[in-house]
Amino acid sequence: MVEIEAALADLVGIDHVLTGDRISDDYGHDEALSVTPARPAAVVRPASTAEVSAVLRLASAHGIPVTARGSGTGLSGAAVPQPGGVVISFERMNAILEIDTANHVAVVQAGVTLAQLDEAATAYGLTYPVYPGELSGSLGGNVATNAGGMRAVRYGVTRSQVLGLQVALPTGEVIRTGGKLAKASTGYDLTQLIVGSEGTLALITEVTLRLYPRPPHQACVLAPYRTVDEVARAVPKVVASGVGPSILEYLDALTLAAITHANQLELGVAAEIRDSAQAYLLVMLESTHADRLEADIERLGELLTELGAIEVYVLPGPSARRLIEAREKTFWTSKAAGANDIVDVVIPRAEIAEFLRVVKEIAHRHSSYVLGCGHAGDGNVHLAVFQADDEVRSALLRELFEAGMKLGGLISGEHGVGRCKKRYFLELTDPVTIELMRRIKFAFDPAGILNPGVLLDPLTA
Repeated sequence: MVEIEAALADLVGIDHVLTGDRISDDYGHDEALSVTPARPAAVVRPASTAEVSAVLRLASAHGIPVTARGSGTGLSGAAVPQPGGVVISFERMNAILEIDTANHVAVVQAGVTLAQLDEAATAYGLTYPVYPGELSGSLGGNVATNAGGMRAVRYGVTRSQVLGLQVALPTGEVIRTGGKLAKASTGYDLTQLIVGSEGTLALITEVTLRLYPRPPHQACVLAPYRTVDEVARAVPKVVASGVGPSILEYLDALTLAAITHANQLELGVAAEIRDSAQAYLLVMLESTHADRLEADIERLGELLTELGAIEVYVLPGPSARRLIEAREKTFWTSKAAGANDIVDVVIPRAEIAEFLRVVKEIAHRHSSYVLGCGHAGDGNVHLAVFQADDEVRSALLRELFEAGMKLGGLISGEHGVGRCKKRYFLELTDPVTIELMRRIKFAFDPAGILNPGVLLDPLTA
């Protein structure tokens, strides 16, 4: 390995190859709760696509496993390296290359964070609408996992925003896909194939992203309901109403209580209503005109009341912002409370009520505690699982994922498969589909160096 380290130093500079005690623990894990951290043999910090390409060419020639790392905020274990492998960290590739106001497009290097892009876009009255809950997350990592978030009900997930990529293949070749284009119908869509591939096909070095005008007027509405079923059944009606929510979230009463307590939030909900409510619907509306926003608020309030809301609260601006921020950071609240795993399951939104009913049954059968919230507008349910016994928890999760799939869903809407869900993914997915994915993986990565053991089992001869 000493010769390899010297070769890496020749490619990126001695100061940007970390080995031994210079490798901090952060490089060995992401935020997944159920994957054991691992220590790579080296961490390489390239400054350009050319350097990434050169490192990959070297790794392929020597069969060295490579794991890409952005900010390490993922929840699937996809950024956990192979012991003895190499981590390519994109922390130095953090330049916003262009904000194109004519085409409403941003071109960024993979290490740019959501916070950086938001600040740059705001200066032009624009916004990048994907907020997966952690603004320190990198755009390269977001693209690799197809990150989602609360605003997906209106804008879609990362996949909907990616117009083009520059990527380095494991062979060292570099390609560009897509571009500043509103549409394309020219051969296979390699852009969308790479989005969500979790670092197993190619390493993203540059991203071309869609931007939107930033709405100047916003309002946040909170509606408590007596049952989870009522909330779930209200969701399709709100979506169909035409008010166009930018956020449409479901929170069970315990989850809302936990995040308001952790963040010292006072929402003005009367004690008797809190005692009666089992679940809440959180809705954000946006508009370019204040009068239109007021009309939409009134219309939404009437609809929520018709759909069984105990009360409808229009939250003041500061309270609304703090509640949205607290909801986006629910993971940290659940982690602090001792959750043993946090997973997401995506189902057709009309099936949310049935899925949550089944989840309750499964949790009871396994003597476990499962709290829920989620992006109700797009059917993405997030579950915090409290069950310390690994074997019991594994059986519970398999049943949860299987139940979601029987309702027409998938085992992840935005966290990805990574290492955490690979076992369930391989067990529950059509073998023909898995085999096709293996062939695609081999076409991109014949040496099998990119994230072996993530999503699929490592390639074998």
